[in-house]
Amino acid sequence: MKNLTFFILSIIIALTISCSDETTSEDQLVTLTQQEKEDLLFLREEEKLARDVYLFSFDIYGDGVFNNIAASEQQHMDAVLALLIKYGLSDPASSETGVFKDPILQDLYNQLTTASKESLLNALTVGATIEDLDINDISIFESGTTKADLLNVYDILKCGSGNHLRSYSNRLTLVGLDYSPEYLSLDAYNAIITSERERCGQ
Repeated sequence: MKNLTFFILSIIIALTISCSDETTSEDQLVTLTQQEKEDLLFLREEEKLARDVYLFSFDIYGDGVFNNIAASEQQHMDAVLALLIKYGLSDPASSETGVFKDPILQDLYNQLTTASKESLLNALTVGATIEDLDINDISIFESGTTKADLLNVYDILKCGSGNHLRSYSNRLTLVGLDYSPEYLSLDAYNAIITSERERCGQ
């Protein structure tokens, strides 16, 4: 009887160790690299930058394009936040509009809002520039991961930024101005603005 009891206990212990090893293995599979962490943290604030600049321009000009795209940027922020929560990362985004933890983004916000308040055309150009930058950055982030959940969010955000870039570019075209991309190649930019509006995440 003692031998049987010992045998059963040995099996239980072995199964417990096996399950523990499987859990550890699964945890390792979903652990982010340092680069992936940095990319998500930066992207969370970069999407906030877009939202905050557009809200700034909407307050000045009352043009609905800024308010509509700002609402979309809030959804982008929420999508990145969901990943931060999933992977246990602290949210760097301030609840205060125009305030950023990353000094590069803080400086960029200050520059872009200064340019935006000069004129509506400047504000529309700033909008196109932000989306140009976002698409380029997200493409870089995509190349730095193989994780399906990150790639899915990146794809949705890049798709949305493409729609935003079309909106700003079209508005500028209506007044006879052509936006020249600063971050995307001219071919990549033309491919976006000459294509139809996409339904992202479908």
